[in-house]
Amino acid sequence: MSAIQSRLNAVRQRLRQAEQTYRREAGSVQLLAVSKTRPAEDIRQAVAAGQHCFGESYIHEALDKIEQLRELGLEWHFIGRIQGNKTRAIAENFDWVHSIDSLRQIRRLNDQRPDRLAPLKICLQIKIDDEESKSGISPGEVRGLIDAMPDYPRLALQGLMTLPAPAAQLDAQRRPFLRLRQLRDELATAGLPLTSLSMGMTDDLEAAIAEGSTLVRIGTAIFGPREYSGQT
Repeated sequence: MSAIQSRLNAVRQRLRQAEQTYRREAGSVQLLAVSKTRPAEDIRQAVAAGQHCFGESYIHEALDKIEQLRELGLEWHFIGRIQGNKTRAIAENFDWVHSIDSLRQIRRLNDQRPDRLAPLKICLQIKIDDEESKSGISPGEVRGLIDAMPDYPRLALQGLMTLPAPAAQLDAQRRPFLRLRQLRDELATAGLPLTSLSMGMTDDLEAAIAEGSTLVRIGTAIFGPREYSGQT
């Protein structure tokens, strides 16, 4: 067993334990392996251990890996900042986008999504902690984007995502995740249940699961410390 496969199994155990501890339904939290800056061979090792969903942030790097691994039928999630000149590549090659923060992005992705593909699943990125360095929309702006979604049938709004400020203590980690869940509960309707909460990473996945995360984005705990990539 490779080191990646061993670490992946350890992360799965953390997820199962957190589901039990916080009385979540078994298997209700999806694991997204964040493979940005990692070579295709690392992804193959994770696939050999049963991982199917991978997250990428740098479009040129991601496209190379998507092509190399096309025969595996993987599910690809774009989780990075969305540059205007990269929306077509995202629309044509990804299954999910977690980092939507403007109507302009929604319009471009919808218009550039090929008819032959299923609607692109998206999450709206919410700036819960109001950090200037983070992308995202304020909680007060979310309703406007949700109301616009019927005009964009090639997109399928799944829910909300956030990247909160780091915190060391569990209680402090839980607070922004609680606010995101409460926002989702306020906005969800029978016709648009917003079932996905994309929140939680290596250092705070337990806090996220405690507050209702349905998808955690884990990179370091699976692949080890990463090196900076200058790619976009």
